[in-house]
Amino acid sequence: MCRKKPASAEVGKPTRGQITLEMKKEIIRQYDGGKRIVAIAREYGRNSSTIGTIVAKREKILAKDAAKGVTRIAKNQPAVLEEVEKLLVMWMQEKQSAGDTVTEPVICEKARALYTDLVEQQPGTSAEPEEFKASRGWFERFKIRSGIHSMVRHGEAASSNVTAAEDFAVEFLEVVTTEGYLPEQVFNCDETCLFWKRMPNRTFLTQEESKLPGHKPMKDRLTLFCANASGDLKIKPLLVYHSENPWAFKKHKVDKAQLRVMWRSNAKAWVTRVLFVDWVNHVFGPAVKRYLVQKDLPLKVLLLIDKAPAHPPGLENDLLQEFGFIRIMFLPPNTTPLLQPMDQQVIANFKKNYTKEFFWQCFRMTEGTNLTLSEFWKEHFDIDGCLKMITRAWDSISQRNLNSAWRPLWPDCVATGVSAPAPESTVMQDIVALGRNIGLEVAEEDICELVEGHDQELTTQELVEMQGEAMEEEEEEDLEGKHMPTRKLKEILGQWQNVQTLAQRYDPNTAKTQWCSNLYDETVMSHFKGMLNRRQRQLTMDRFISKRPRQEKEPAPSTSESCDYVSPLAIALQLPSYLTVGYDD
Repeated sequence: MCRKKPASAEVGKPTRGQITLEMKKEIIRQYDGGKRIVAIAREYGRNSSTIGTIVAKREKILAKDAAKGVTRIAKNQPAVLEEVEKLLVMWMQEKQSAGDTVTEPVICEKARALYTDLVEQQPGTSAEPEEFKASRGWFERFKIRSGIHSMVRHGEAASSNVTAAEDFAVEFLEVVTTEGYLPEQVFNCDETCLFWKRMPNRTFLTQEESKLPGHKPMKDRLTLFCANASGDLKIKPLLVYHSENPWAFKKHKVDKAQLRVMWRSNAKAWVTRVLFVDWVNHVFGPAVKRYLVQKDLPLKVLLLIDKAPAHPPGLENDLLQEFGFIRIMFLPPNTTPLLQPMDQQVIANFKKNYTKEFFWQCFRMTEGTNLTLSEFWKEHFDIDGCLKMITRAWDSISQRNLNSAWRPLWPDCVATGVSAPAPESTVMQDIVALGRNIGLEVAEEDICELVEGHDQELTTQELVEMQGEAMEEEEEEDLEGKHMPTRKLKEILGQWQNVQTLAQRYDPNTAKTQWCSNLYDETVMSHFKGMLNRRQRQLTMDRFISKRPRQEKEPAPSTSESCDYVSPLAIALQLPSYLTVGYDD
């Protein structure tokens, strides 16, 4: 009878989680880049046979187009259910980016709604689609396939927590009083979304837009990050777009360094932790330091933020040493509508101001040129013009509005005689008047619906269009870089991996090295990784079969032992000088 191994035999053995689809693709990329199976197996803590199986199934794996984080694909799952799960993950990511939490019942209800909508959109389907129950068993399998455990909360759906808000208000006032913070030293920031080309639903432009092939400006979404002091200081916003160099920038020769916003990009136009820390270190920190010095105030700051995914605990450890005077305080979950100052009519008034600027620009162009409103909106209004409007709309937010927004949380900081923030009805009247002057039959209700629509949940059709747009953007970016051979792409990625290894091994400031590496990896190298990934997905089975048997090569010299080139990426990152010259251990 075989004896069981003692528990101590397992000590030191690496924990094995499931290999996600993204991990499998990364393993294939490393293998194609020349890395040996034995080395890959050692890196992932797997058997060589497991890695070999993944490589052997490379075509099937690369052909899969599942949502990010998917672990495995169900073999006999209907195509419509696969589409449901892709859209469901995208919807959950949208909720997460907004700081919302979702529960199992809410997810299942959304899955049933997506299934019904997709089946009804399919040609030749009956009026009563086959029922999809979204059972507990399906949900458990969906969690395994998609890896969304961290995004799901159990229990009832989240709602505004009045008790938590009241408790936090007491805690906040205690901190402010004990530490002696002045209103000038306390800041709040928040993210929001802006559909920058969206018109009211009942205008003729919106009706025409749905008929234009390849033109979806209403869903062209950017994320705008706002920050403000207790009334007399506005911080340059962080703006995250889905393209680093849009066509309009090339057309108008835009210098991004001169923009009134901090311009950053990623595929989803989301504010991430890396981008948020970058904004704090390079915009927020220097701005508040200058401000406090000019005001001859003590160098200390309290930054109040919500618990959005871009603001996880431990952010203070990512700040540069010179900004150690910044303290970060988090709002409790489900209290932002009650307490967050930016949610007290500040962001809403910004969007009204933006709409007013938009309508004014439409009026000016149609009155001063031969362009019709439709021609200007479809062909001449671009992201460059949008940025100018964002700047003017943010500048139009009054100190009175910013200061009064703190009343629910910090009543004593509101100046005497300042009333609660109002929706600024005069702005609404101006928007309606401008709309009618350019031939749009709109009322205040239409404008309210337009402003509120920026924050409404995306419909099934909008999720489908967003998914399609993401694929189109990937193809366009790949076309822009088609002159770059795949061999060169692999060389760039290999050099970047060498730089990361060297920096992490020899730079004594490991925290700063990791932060710089993550920032560069997300803002620059992700483009090249995406290009290579898309090219590998396009390889056909015939090409794979026609390849000669792969010959195992002698392992290349370790980057930790020799380095005889100067990487331009190292220079771009301003790494220590000893990493940019040849050396010998």
